[in-house]
Amino acid sequence: MTNSRAKGKAGELEFARLCRSNGFEVRRTAQYCGKTGDAADCVGLPGIHIEVKRVEHLNIDDALDQARRDAGMKADGSLPIVAHRRNNTHWKITMDAADWFELFREWEAGRSKES
Repeated sequence: MTNSRAKGKAGELEFARLCRSNGFEVRRTAQYCGKTGDAADCVGLPGIHIEVKRVEHLNIDDALDQARRDAGMKADGSLPIVAHRRNNTHWKITMDAADWFELFREWEAGRSKES
């Protein structure tokens, strides 16, 4: 396994642990035969396509383009996100603003039903 693949795997496992510590049953997908274009790096958040990047220098536009392409191959209309972090920083989530507004509207509608 190359160093970059090992670091990628470690990042995916780390992000999956973070999700589990927050109550979400997320796991790293097994990509034994290479990336086929339809598999997220991690699964377990319904409706979300997760691309994980654990690098010091990230081209976020390229990473989000990859997440969009991979999510577009799914029939379920998953929203693409990039979960990313550098050394000595917290995890961040990047997504298109249109997708964020869609999620926020759904959250807001659920909140108003509780009132």
